[in-house]
Amino acid sequence: MRSWPVPEVPTLPGRGPRVHLHDSSTDELVPAGPQAGTATLYVCGITPYDATHLGHANTYVAFDLLGRAWRDAGLQVRYVQNITDVDDPLLERAEATGVDWRDLATSQIDLFRGDMTALSVLPPDEYLGVVEAVDLVSASVRDLLAAGAAYRVPGVDGGPDGDVYFPVEADAAFGQVSGLDVPTMLELSAERGGDPQRPGKRNPLDPLLWRVERPGEPAWEGGELGRGRPGWHIECTAIALRHLGMPIDVQAGGSDLVFPHHEMGASHAQVLRPDARPFARVYAHSGMVALDGEKMSKSKGNLVLVSRLLAAGVEPGAVRLAIVAHHWRSDWEWTDDVLAQARARFTAWSKAVSAPAGPAAADLLTTVRERLAADLDAPGAVAAIDAWVTAVEAGEGDDPEAPALVRDLASGLLGVELA
Repeated sequence: MRSWPVPEVPTLPGRGPRVHLHDSSTDELVPAGPQAGTATLYVCGITPYDATHLGHANTYVAFDLLGRAWRDAGLQVRYVQNITDVDDPLLERAEATGVDWRDLATSQIDLFRGDMTALSVLPPDEYLGVVEAVDLVSASVRDLLAAGAAYRVPGVDGGPDGDVYFPVEADAAFGQVSGLDVPTMLELSAERGGDPQRPGKRNPLDPLLWRVERPGEPAWEGGELGRGRPGWHIECTAIALRHLGMPIDVQAGGSDLVFPHHEMGASHAQVLRPDARPFARVYAHSGMVALDGEKMSKSKGNLVLVSRLLAAGVEPGAVRLAIVAHHWRSDWEWTDDVLAQARARFTAWSKAVSAPAGPAAADLLTTVRERLAADLDAPGAVAAIDAWVTAVEAGEGDDPEAPALVRDLASGLLGVELA
């Protein structure tokens, strides 16, 4: 599947330092990526049943900052992202709206591409939908079954026999990604797509690997699995193992993916590739964006859509500034004031970098690089640029090359394209 165009990234003088990230699994600040060579990144993609909202944008901008900081430090980057283009929420939305699920997915993926292009997010090297990766995913399920790390469950409520599940006990490291106790895991599993109450499972936490065909649902040939479709977690595992290998430098996504998605995905991978564990060296999770006091989510319907902001005339750079003004790991709330401040900052920065001269910016470049290398501290970087802009507004500085350098560092490191 095609992704979206690569934005132009200015070449900046010098190199940035090695990036350190907060690892969700250890609660520690650790080096992320190698000192030289290629860094690998997997960011879980959208389920395309609604357009890109600010919560989505917050996640993809956060890890775009990581990719930019890695490249600025001299690394090559291998980045993979999936699309869950067949899953229960998509099918339920399609049925509720009377739209074919394939048409719904296509329309929302197109919107997502447009939003990522507008926000200057660097595209993944591999951008794969589950539909195009079904053979790959089913092969991984068959491998787990052959290894004794999967089992079939009888049908319930008149449903067919043969759904395939993963026994979490198959991975001795299960639980190390999230660090949660079993009661919390059970609660989150029920809230986030699991089925802990299903009869016939060995453990209520065991996740679905393959759902055998039901009438009216899409299904694919799965060999000995029978016709059906993949479970949620195994899709990302199979795609990541094929296109990145193991261990991945950074496995990333929103904080609502810590459990069950990233926990289960890691266990799948560590059973499939026991000699290459861990699945990821670092687990990185972005914060949630709220609206009216509640997490912004499709299920609640309290969405601020990027496409609607852009259609209303909001500058893409201002939307991105609204996001990077908040630390990537923090939960924050979208308000009219947040947007107004971002638009005012965008105007002020654009005016300052259009000035004939300003204070020398070499030290500013160093500061911005240091802030991003320290757990992607974009708010610290923004504050440093704010100080330079204030100095320009006060008539300080006579370096004619400084405005262009600041424009380039805002674009290259923060991804903010100024007017």
